[in-house]
Amino acid sequence: MPRKPNPELIDDDAPEATDEWFKEARAAKDVLPGLVGIDAAQELLKPKRGRPRSTNPKEHVNIRLDADVLRAFKTTGRGWQTRLNDALRDWLSTHA
Repeated sequence: MPRKPNPELIDDDAPEATDEWFKEARAAKDVLPGLVGIDAAQELLKPKRGRPRSTNPKEHVNIRLDADVLRAFKTTGRGWQTRLNDALRDWLSTHA
């Protein structure tokens, strides 16, 4: 049995999608080039997954550190790996 629309919830600016509306609907790949241009449409339709690629990506390494050094950085809370990286960078700047 079809659902009856609640007259208080009917919105003229955003009407309920009906079967007729879906029959007339067209895919974004067919409509966007005419609206925003071919280049912009191709950019909009590209799949974008995950974090944007960094221009200077970090490398994954395994490193063995003394327990007291590791504990000292970890007790500083979140971001301890970044602080460890900064400490190493600082050491490099003073030991050319």
